[in-house]
Amino acid sequence: MNVRDLMRIGPVIPVIIIDELDKAVPLARALLDGGVRVLEITLRTPVALSAIEAIAKACSEAIVGVGTITRPDDFARAAAAGARFGVSPGLTPELIEGARAGHLPLLPGVMTPSEVIAARAAGFTELKLFPAEQAGGIGMLKALASPFPDVTFCPTGGVNARNAADYLALANVACVGGSWLTPRDAVARGDWSRITELARAASGLARR
Repeated sequence: MNVRDLMRIGPVIPVIIIDELDKAVPLARALLDGGVRVLEITLRTPVALSAIEAIAKACSEAIVGVGTITRPDDFARAAAAGARFGVSPGLTPELIEGARAGHLPLLPGVMTPSEVIAARAAGFTELKLFPAEQAGGIGMLKALASPFPDVTFCPTGGVNARNAADYLALANVACVGGSWLTPRDAVARGDWSRITELARAASGLARR
């Protein structure tokens, strides 16, 4: 499965921070119950890789990936844990080589037209605009559409339940990424029904 296929599965890819390992599988199941299959577990906590492994083993219908990749060796560790794709906040020559060596499809982050050009030159045409709102949001994506008609974006950073539909209405946006599906207070309390409701609402968002 390539990145373009992943981006077309659902309109929202949840950006997930897991602090407690025992919450990983129930959280994944709550998202699956709401129709969200593609899950990005960020490398922002000590249990992230263990969480990916637990979800990959317990939830075969989930497509679990690793987010916040910033070092080349992140790819190998994530693949060993069962991740099926990677997401990075930016792109460097070292990350390009790491992605190729680690055999994980990569959704790299960009913020400027120059970074889009560099990513495209490296063979990436599916990109994460990050941080989306700070980069110019919807206006920036509209501006990028004409000079880069072959590039498809997943804007992440400042995208939420209020503005997700506006992003998804753009022709060069395949999906969005956001953390609003998994509020940390809901995860901490084990409020899985709330997360399922948020996932169901996100799954129902229309795309152009």
